[in-house]
Amino acid sequence: MKILLLGKGGQVGWELQRSLAVAGEVTALDFDDGGDFTQPDQLLARVQALAPQVIVNSAAHTAVDKAESEPDLARQINATTPALLAIEAKRLGALLVHYSTDYVFDGGGSHARDEEAPIAPLSVYGATKAEGEDAIRASGCQHLILRTSWVYAARGGNFAKTMLRLAAEREQLKVIADQIGAPTGADLLADLTAHMLRATRANPALSGTYHAVAGGETNWHDYARFVIEFARKQGKVIKVAPEQILPIPTSDYPTPAQRPLNSRLSTAKLQQRFGLQLPGWQQGVERMLTEIL
Repeated sequence: MKILLLGKGGQVGWELQRSLAVAGEVTALDFDDGGDFTQPDQLLARVQALAPQVIVNSAAHTAVDKAESEPDLARQINATTPALLAIEAKRLGALLVHYSTDYVFDGGGSHARDEEAPIAPLSVYGATKAEGEDAIRASGCQHLILRTSWVYAARGGNFAKTMLRLAAEREQLKVIADQIGAPTGADLLADLTAHMLRATRANPALSGTYHAVAGGETNWHDYARFVIEFARKQGKVIKVAPEQILPIPTSDYPTPAQRPLNSRLSTAKLQQRFGLQLPGWQQGVERMLTEIL
């Protein structure tokens, strides 16, 4: 099976190079070697030349605040080019795997949204990801759209690394406590993808949109405390005292893009249809911390 992986240099793309290696012959591209989403003609030429059975698109404009000032670029990368990929996937009879986000929702309420919940994005990032989803579904191609949240990886920057750096430098930290979600490892997403694409190739009826996040829920403040206490137990130098990690509301930390307060996503559909289990978020974070500390 020929697999084309796009966005190989990102956190999820890096892990996908590992997880997909046992599923087929993987050709992995990034923006600088033929996978530039701002040059769709060249990208589609590569797709047509390779004629893959599976296209896995982990490329995205994920700079949420920056997207507010460059909406055209965000739309090109998150919606316009994925729409063209979907049309090509339909022509080839290929399965298209695409990643989306909790930002397609407005973040209201306190319940976990399922895949049928109405979308209402608050930001350019969320709106362009929702547009990309719609275009893929409208193309009629066989697809897996995986909505996820709070993605991290040991490779590259992440929230945990930032908290550990600040905790070693400062005597007090203020961290947002009214945004709720599930930290989800790029490695978990990559492993889910490998399982799901093989199952969907065998049974096309599994095609569709799924929520893919780690189990459980937390907020950024409690996430920071979990990370810092884990590092403290490992003997790392932590300057900030536990009682000086202070919870604050989102309103105290304004950003160009509005964040959803409720990022809870129900994974019941994914678990039931694929027979998979989503581990608690703590398990993946501990594994990541063990690797970086």
